[in-house]
Amino acid sequence: MTITNAGVSGDTTADGLARLDWSVPDGTDGVILELGANDALRGLPPTETRKNLDAILARLKERNIPVVMMGMLAPPNLGQDFAAAFNPIYPDLAKTYDVALYPFVLDGVALDPSLQLEDRMHPNGKGTDVMADKFLPVAEMFLKNLGS
Repeated sequence: MTITNAGVSGDTTADGLARLDWSVPDGTDGVILELGANDALRGLPPTETRKNLDAILARLKERNIPVVMMGMLAPPNLGQDFAAAFNPIYPDLAKTYDVALYPFVLDGVALDPSLQLEDRMHPNGKGTDVMADKFLPVAEMFLKNLGS
């Protein structure tokens, strides 16, 4: 099995949608979709994030490419109204498209400064280890299901 990282640091959901068709070639067995954190950090309208993720998932479904989606939660500094609009995006779309959802990509890292870079937004090396350990069972199940 070959795993290709098609991620681009700093991408928003609009960026991911714009390059989806060429960055996920025909014959791809599965996609781990992790977009939206930069949308939230930039305070982009949650309606746009939802629309872009919906379009990405629709295209992948049309192409019969299985997906596991990595969820994101709104940063608390953006307020309750933003969170109320942003936080349901991932569970709603996972249900709509019947895709696996890992609810929060920064689980175990977001509230622990010892696992973050000085910017208090991005994980440091130890933080990425925590993220990988927490996601590993989901990734293993996803890969197992791709093989069946």
